[in-house]
This record gives sequence, C-alpha cells and structure tokens, in this order.
Amino acid sequence: MLAFILRRLLQAVIVMLTVAFIAFMLFQYVGDPVTSLLGQDATQEQRDQLRKDLGLDEIFPVQFARFVGNAVQGEFGLSLRQGRKVSALIAERFPATMELATAAAVIALVAGVPLGVYAALRRGRFGSQLVMTLSLLGVSLPTFLIGILLILVFSVQLRWLPSFGRGDTVALGPWTTGLLTVDGWKHLVLPAITLSVFQLALILRLVRSEMLEVLRTDYVKFARARGLQDRAVYFGHALKNTLVPVITITGLQLGSLIAFAIITETVFQWPGMGFLFIQAVQFADVPVMAAYLCLIALIFVVVNLVVDLLYFAVDPRLRLEGPAGRH
Repeated sequence: MLAFILRRLLQAVIVMLTVAFIAFMLFQYVGDPVTSLLGQDATQEQRDQLRKDLGLDEIFPVQFARFVGNAVQGEFGLSLRQGRKVSALIAERFPATMELATAAAVIALVAGVPLGVYAALRRGRFGSQLVMTLSLLGVSLPTFLIGILLILVFSVQLRWLPSFGRGDTVALGPWTTGLLTVDGWKHLVLPAITLSVFQLALILRLVRSEMLEVLRTDYVKFARARGLQDRAVYFGHALKNTLVPVITITGLQLGSLIAFAIITETVFQWPGMGFLFIQAVQFADVPVMAAYLCLIALIFVVVNLVVDLLYFAVDPRLRLEGPAGRH
C-alpha cells in the first residue's frame, strides 16, 4: 500500500513538472509581459528595468526554477489585464467553479446510477429503451446547445429560472457560496443541469453495461441458486461489483467537470475559473492562463490518487496483490 502511494506520488510530481513547463512556455511565446504592463510608450530604460525586476533577464533554467518555486507557493505574478495578484483572482473564482462542478457531479451520480440499474434490469422494455435513447441524446448534444435550449425554455418562455450570473452569495470566511440563499439556488439549477447531462448519460450507460456483464457471472448465478431474493442479488452482489469502473469514470469526470466547465460558465456568465480563463485568453493574460493550467492539472492528479485509493476499499482483490497475494 505504501509503495503504491509513493509510486503514485512520484508520477504526480512528474506530471505537475511537465504541466508547469508547458505553462512556463506560455511566458516565452505568448505576448510580451513587459509591453503589456508598460504599454507602447515606455522608454527602453523602463523596459530593461522591469525586465530585470521580473527576472526575465536570467537564463531559461533559472527562470523556470523560479517559476516552479513560486507556483509551489501559489504565486503566479500579476494579471496583465487587471493588475492584481493571480492567486487572489483564482481564490475569488474557485468557490463558484467548485460549487457548480459539485452540483453537477451530484446530479449525475444520483440520477445516473439508478437509471443505469433500471435500464439493465428492465432490458428490452419500453422504459429502458426510452432511457437509453435519452442518454444517447445526452452524449451527442454539445453542452452549449443544451444550455441555450434550457435558457430558451426555462428563462425566456416560462421565466422560472434566471439565465445568467450566480445570484446572491454568502461569505463564509474566504469562501463564498450561493447554496445558503434561495436566489443562489435558482441561479445554480440551469448551469448545473447543463454541465451534468453528458456525465449523467456516460455514468448511466456505464452502469447498465457493467450491470449486464455482472449478471452473467457465475457468482450471481450461484447467489440465485442459494435462493436469495432478487433485491439481495441485484444490490448486494451485482451492483457492488460494478462500482470499480464507475468510481474510475466518476473520479475522472469530476476533474473534467472542473476543467471543462468553461463552456457552461461562458453560456451562463457564471463567475468561475473557466470564465476567467476565457477572458485571459482573449487578452493574452499569460499569468492567469498558466495558473489555470497548473491548478487543473493538480486537481486531476489529486482526484486520480483518491480514485486509486478507493479501489482498495471497493475491490478486495487489490488488497491481496503483492508477495502474499501471489502465493
């Protein structure tokens, strides 16, 4: 177990260094920070002095080492567009993105797993076929189109829910949340559903496929031969053994929800990190872009490590691996 964790941590460090290098290369080839900060009218002396203050006169390895050292401390310099610390901007937008991604993940899991089980147990019936047809639409339709359709129906025509913004929020120290206000919940519903549709359809189809596969195994047939009730066979044996691939996909999709919430946040003008990243791309705000890439990579690495550790809790066969297990 310890060797497994150490191996995963070493891989995580390699991944983060690779992403840091890619992010650092943005500073070299995307715009000139000196020109962005001083403008076109600055003198050569002012440019040289600022370049020295920023450490841009150092050789490449020294600059990269300084970048990694600052990144470990959460510092990515100043935003070229807003003139504020990037860490402060990320800290302001991070709660909104996490709130949206968490709500979407909960919707996908709460709806996807039961619907997948239903589609497997009622295979061939009308209800199951309807569920699978809707899941195919969920996988096929682009996220921005789903968001626009939801806005058209529930905001423009029915006028039930707001179409943009985060609504009223409450500050809990440095963290802000809209989950403690009615207006915040109203603003969260449409973007959360939009972001969850693809993940819900993916989980649904995965659970159905794995459930059908498990129902054909010998130990399920043996459980039936012992006279166990269908409920015990389905939920005590079959469903439990479908959780490993479901955990894998769910863990990876949680990182994807955070990383690829850009489209949803843009459609609904949700003030999260994705919307901040889009603005940074439009203005070539390299420090913000670099910070976003490193943060998303860190989230993926942490999520993957947690998923790997959950395998040991779900699948006892993994705990038997090693010298003792092989003997």
